[in-house]
Amino acid sequence: MTALLRYQGALLLRSQRWLAPLIAYAALVAVGIRPGDPVSDSLGLVAGGLVPAAAWLVRICVSVEPDAARACTAAAAGPVRVHAAALLTALTGALLAGAAAAAVALLTGDRSGTDPGRAALAGALAVAACALTGAAVGALCSRPLVRRRGHGILAATLGSLLALILAVSPARGAVSALVTAGRSGPVPLPLTALAGALLLAAGAGATTCLAAARRS
Repeated sequence: MTALLRYQGALLLRSQRWLAPLIAYAALVAVGIRPGDPVSDSLGLVAGGLVPAAAWLVRICVSVEPDAARACTAAAAGPVRVHAAALLTALTGALLAGAAAAAVALLTGDRSGTDPGRAALAGALAVAACALTGAAVGALCSRPLVRRRGHGILAATLGSLLALILAVSPARGAVSALVTAGRSGPVPLPLTALAGALLLAAGAGATTCLAAARRS
């Protein structure tokens, strides 16, 4: 799996298609975070913006390899492992971007009355929950489940929006925990949201990996 992850990472970096989602995410962070804002609000923005960014990265990673090359890789390593490596590569990229943005929020946000260590832990958990939720959305809106690019982009956009507004969404729960509860007391730890996001991402990943195996 390590070799596959390196291969998928190299494909992603050489394609330079990762620039668009990361630049868009960086622009959101730059515009949305203002020095002196409550650190919980800034962390909530950082985490929420990661949902569409992660979904976008997943769509890139699962489609960056040409079909002929993908068939050869799947024949050599197995379609399930290849697809899982693409999903993990996208998730890693989203987590790294979220970690960098969370560091900016912690450095520039107003931490008065807030335990810095607890705020950092809450931000890390929220970033992980939103990255996993976005990755699940991207996985379900990409090949092999959705083959047409236009349909996939539309589905990923709507899925990311729903992930941020539906009350049952782990991403919504993580962001709400930071933005709402963090103003009236200690910054809460969104452990329930993270657990839900892990289950959602695992289910989406397993579904798409099995679909990739059937269609190979």
